[in-house]
Amino acid sequence: EADLVVACTPIEQIADGILQAAQHCPAHCLLTDAGSTKLSIVERLRAELPGTSRFVGSHPLAGSEKVGPEAARADLFDGRMVVVTPTRRTRPEHVSQIEQFWQSLGARVVRMSPQAHDEAVAATSHVPHLLASALAAATPEDLLPLVAGGWLDTTRVAAGDVELWRQILSDNRLHILKNLDKFEKVLAAFRTALERNDLAKIAKLLEQGKQTRDAVGM
Repeated sequence: EADLVVACTPIEQIADGILQAAQHCPAHCLLTDAGSTKLSIVERLRAELPGTSRFVGSHPLAGSEKVGPEAARADLFDGRMVVVTPTRRTRPEHVSQIEQFWQSLGARVVRMSPQAHDEAVAATSHVPHLLASALAAATPEDLLPLVAGGWLDTTRVAAGDVELWRQILSDNRLHILKNLDKFEKVLAAFRTALERNDLAKIAKLLEQGKQTRDAVGM
């Protein structure tokens, strides 16, 4: 009897969940998800959902490294961005209804294609998680009593669910690899500047990072 079904499983189970729900929900019911990747999910559902698709992909950019009901927050979506990823088969009224749903929870909504979404979040979410995990893994255990705010802030997301992130990194690996190439160039520039003790270059690289971070304003 549902008017809306939201699949909030790890991404490898989302399409199966939506297909199962579509068999049992009424004809007017809309279907969406909360997956961190979109293209593979949208393409499979576009191929396998019968008739005019009632599925509109969504990705709320909210949450934290914590999992389970005990980590729930009533204000989770307040002021946060939700990306909605319609296709040419998606009815405009369905897109509007899904957008209104997220807005009713306090979120801001932006539309993107599934491909553009996956390219963007590779840079803003998936690579940062990979780097946080790498930094945490590279820190010697005997030095952990000395970690402070910088290490804790930088590695916070590394505490996220391993299986969830294994699926995300695998599904979006091509876009992640492209962004790792860009990161490695910046890291190499830092390394070269340090090897040469090029103070001006070190300052320039730090300033570029500071300006980008300051522009976010959070």
